[in-house]
Amino acid sequence: MTENGTLFKTVGRLIKATNAFDVEAALALFATNAIIEDASVGESFSGHAGIREYLDRFFVGYHTVTHLLSVGILGDDHAGVRVDFTGDFGHEIGLLEMSVNADGQIGRIDADLE
Repeated sequence: MTENGTLFKTVGRLIKATNAFDVEAALALFATNAIIEDASVGESFSGHAGIREYLDRFFVGYHTVTHLLSVGILGDDHAGVRVDFTGDFGHEIGLLEMSVNADGQIGRIDADLE
């Protein structure tokens, strides 16, 4: 079980790292067995290798900049995050359900677009 503050800090750190296109810093926030399930692209990305691919393809590759719109705490280790994405693809609003493990590392993100 984590504190809600850990969730907020992790969300902020992830956005800061991806906006800087710092894949290594973003990757360090994820557990080694983490999963990103992205319904908007119909793919799942597992482990650090898969998450690196996801970050390289969708953040670095599209020059994606993320702005936090809201964070709703869904439980001690689970949050619903609404973000504004802009980049080479245009503009989208994203919904991320994020969970963190006891160490505060991201264990899972379920991502989709509004």
